Amino acid sequence: VQLAESGGGLVQAGGSLRLSCAASGLTFNAMAWFRQAPGKDREFVGAINRSGGSTYYADSVKGRFTISRDNAKNTVYLQMNSLKPEDTAVYYCAAKFGLLITTLNDYVYWGQGTQITVSS
Repeated sequence: VQLAESGGGLVQAGGSLRLSCAASGLTFNAMAWFRQAPGKDREFVGAINRSGGSTYYADSVKGRFTISRDNAKNTVYLQMNSLKPEDTAVYYCAAKFGLLITTLNDYVYWGQGTQITVSS
């Protein structure tokens, strides 16, 4: 099983980026994005269930980020708008079977991470 993220990069504050995470090998019920800024713990960003009918977001990104998925491509996306310097972090895709939750430690499968840098 592999999760491969793409779409990271450098963007100015107020700009947008879209991250993709392609899962190979298995189809998961819950897929999520987490992020880790330098010197900080990894934190939850957003999660989505298999049908796309249920989503969760961290308060810090609500209204700016949108998580979605394309099951035909086994891919989850994170559309990030109105980016802020405090969004700078390594973003990780994660996946699990079972219930859709936001707890980091319950996610078993992880991508390698992709760097997002937002300049002011």
